[in-house]
Amino acid sequence: MESPSPYHHALTAFLLGFIINLVFSGQAVESPEYTLIHQQSDFEIRLYKDISWMSAPVVQATSFQRSTKAGFHRLYQYIHGANLNSTQLAMTAPVLTTITEAPHGSSFSVKMSLPAYYEGTPPQPNSELDLQLEKWRAKCIGIRKFSGFARDDNISEEVEALETSVNEHWNGTLESKSSYTIAQYNASSHLSGRLNEVWMAVSGFGAEGCSSHGSHDQGHA
Repeated sequence: MESPSPYHHALTAFLLGFIINLVFSGQAVESPEYTLIHQQSDFEIRLYKDISWMSAPVVQATSFQRSTKAGFHRLYQYIHGANLNSTQLAMTAPVLTTITEAPHGSSFSVKMSLPAYYEGTPPQPNSELDLQLEKWRAKCIGIRKFSGFARDDNISEEVEALETSVNEHWNGTLESKSSYTIAQYNASSHLSGRLNEVWMAVSGFGAEGCSSHGSHDQGHA
């Protein structure tokens, strides 16, 4: 069997570091902008502005963790020049993994927001990466923060907790209980003080209707 290339080893090492150290490094990493609409001890409602994402669908996925690694592998190549312009793009945060549950099995898609400079005309990814440009219009999202490592054996519990909080304390409904997103912010080398979030879209509100519920503090995801 052919031995792995030096590039493979370098990429593997990067993936072991996984994503970025946004919270603890102090580096200026661009994140999607949002308005904090409502906040309680166990969840938030945020109004996100329009966002452009580069998305990596993962076919024949078997787990959240494997899908996240496989999708991020392709996004990493894209931002490091695997595009028609050979352009290097800045890393952004968080990295999202969207899980959509269905009777025949779950589907997964890993996403990275595009730097604002490239939102209109981002570099086109190389075709073999099978990446898609995904544009979100302004939307309200229910958020639950959780610490530790996001894993297949703990994300369902966090999703259920967010569903319960939104249903009990927010005058709105979840857009879909079968689709949710895990946002990750930290490198795997940080064993404590980690930050992850569950995201679920809240329906029943346009941008103006959502923003009428509570405060208007600015923040970043």
